[in-house]
Amino acid sequence: METPVRSHHHLTLCVGGAQEDYDFHVKTLGLRNVKKTLLYDGKVPIYHLYYGNDVGAESTLITCFPMRQDGRTGRFGSGQVKTVSLSICAPGLDYWAQRLSRRGIENTKVERFGTKRLVFKHPCGIEYELVEVAEDARQPWTGSDIPSEIAVRGVYGVTVAVRDDREMASFMTDAMGFKDGGRDGGDLHFEIGDDAPGRVVEVTHRPDLPQGSWTFGQGTVHHVAFKVEDDKAQADFKAYLEGLGYTDCSDAKDRGYFMSVYFRTPGGALFEAAYTLNGAFLRDEAYENLGATIQMPPWLLDKRDEIIARLEPIAY
Repeated sequence: METPVRSHHHLTLCVGGAQEDYDFHVKTLGLRNVKKTLLYDGKVPIYHLYYGNDVGAESTLITCFPMRQDGRTGRFGSGQVKTVSLSICAPGLDYWAQRLSRRGIENTKVERFGTKRLVFKHPCGIEYELVEVAEDARQPWTGSDIPSEIAVRGVYGVTVAVRDDREMASFMTDAMGFKDGGRDGGDLHFEIGDDAPGRVVEVTHRPDLPQGSWTFGQGTVHHVAFKVEDDKAQADFKAYLEGLGYTDCSDAKDRGYFMSVYFRTPGGALFEAAYTLNGAFLRDEAYENLGATIQMPPWLLDKRDEIIARLEPIAY
């Protein structure tokens, strides 16, 4: 089967406080907060904050659950995403190193797979890196103070930590349809399409790293979503995975702005196949007002005031 995966769709993280997360993504990284809604799963209302370019286009999206409100803390380990990688155009690392340092964020320059990268951490401890690329056709959000030519363009990829990289490597090529892009030390590189930013998964072999938590919990990446075109592509992909024996796949779930099917990888990390619904984030807010109002699913509207009173206020 030819892979239906076109790119990353979004990454979803369990972070700490809502304000510190907003400040990190908007005020430091220069992304736009395109939507504020709620975590659909569970009974306790938790923010779901979306960041990306001006419209939150696919593969520019990072979405976050601020879990500190609920007191749940995750445990980093194998079977999780270790690093969130974002794309910037060269030459931009010096600017970003200075910007992060001015904000008290420690950062280190490294090289992996022939690319220059700047490694740092989200306030909740999740590892990030900026990856310098020759070009990236995605348009960044231009409403921040960051020069548009070196602004964050979107997701470059992720690095998944696994205890056995053989099964994960087979899954990436046979099930996901990615190409093997080679090895750098203990890391493997996989890509789809033309290896453009937003189409990369890297796997790091960590046999001595204990198993990480899979629940919602501060300080961990919850899942990685990949773009598929429509409901048929999503259903066919789910059936294909199950036919290979990867039967830990969810039913399609309506997330308000996209439809999602989740599936557990043999390395442990949770992946998702998602397609965007008509209108995307403009379904319930005008372009100029994206992210201004907390959006709620219909079954919570009668408790709106009560829920908002329990959420951490966010100062812009």
